[in-house]
Amino acid sequence: MPVRAIRGATCLTADDKSEMNEAVAELLLDMLTANGLTPDDVISVLLTSTPDLVCGFPAAAARGVGFAEVPLICAQEIDVDGALARTVRVMMHVETDLARSAVTHVFTRGAQVLREDLAR
Repeated sequence: MPVRAIRGATCLTADDKSEMNEAVAELLLDMLTANGLTPDDVISVLLTSTPDLVCGFPAAAARGVGFAEVPLICAQEIDVDGALARTVRVMMHVETDLARSAVTHVFTRGAQVLREDLAR
């Protein structure tokens, strides 16, 4: 079965652990739903957050929505002047029969501006 990477991102209104958990969970579930997948189809997930988010690990939210057995890693985005603030980005690697061109990338809560060409 082919391996595909699905991109996603979400923005927070504040550096708040509760909001991070809610936003990341929503994003990951939307990414699965948009591509007809379940956590069993996920190989691994890379999550990054901007330097202004220090309230918690985005991976903690992933574990809470069915990713407990999926390898997860968090990293910090590079600190670029003018970059979109309070943003969590996701690169999800999955097994799927979808063609690369059929993969739906998901951007929520204002993160659509990162990739307007990919945002639905």
